[in-house]
Amino acid sequence: MGLIKPGLSFSLIHQLKRDLGDLSHRIDRLIHAMDNPNSSLLNEFEEIHHLFHDIQVSTASHYLNSYLAPFTNQFEVLSKAIQHLSDRNHGALIVIQRKDALDSYIHSGVSINADLSFPLLESIFHTGSPLHDGAVLVCDTKIVSAANVLPVSKQKVVEKKLGTRHRAALGLSELTDALILVVSEETGRATFAFAGELYPIRTNGVT
Repeated sequence: MGLIKPGLSFSLIHQLKRDLGDLSHRIDRLIHAMDNPNSSLLNEFEEIHHLFHDIQVSTASHYLNSYLAPFTNQFEVLSKAIQHLSDRNHGALIVIQRKDALDSYIHSGVSINADLSFPLLESIFHTGSPLHDGAVLVCDTKIVSAANVLPVSKQKVVEKKLGTRHRAALGLSELTDALILVVSEETGRATFAFAGELYPIRTNGVT
């Protein structure tokens, strides 16, 4: 299932065109360099890889804000929490409820019913916290519950490549319209799951 395009801002379109033009120029240069038997292509491949990844992250971060905006006004709080958790390699799994009811898919949670704040999210996912292994459920401006168990994706290719948090995020996103934020405990990288796909997001100010 692909992303449903919510519309891009003029400034982002301008930036994307510039970045993609740069990427195209680098690829053309790489193609021409292949005719020279003495040229080394490894650095060019690495630069192209990083540039493509930066473009993907910037675009995904824009979509993340677009998907969340109609359902919570706490994007900055979530962004700050993800950044801090990522910096510390604290694994996290945060479900933001959208239109679909999630009661049938989320189980065994501990009721929190508190205002959403990044200190509270950080304390929940701090290593050693009794609640840090499960998923937090966010609805509008509230943390509804923590330590929730999510349905795990059954895709065989997913099971080989991703950890439990990512498979759980994908599993719920395959069944509902929820958006799920994930921070990897191993790498600190942040992603979001939506409509059965994972997308990288920027953590130095998720905008």
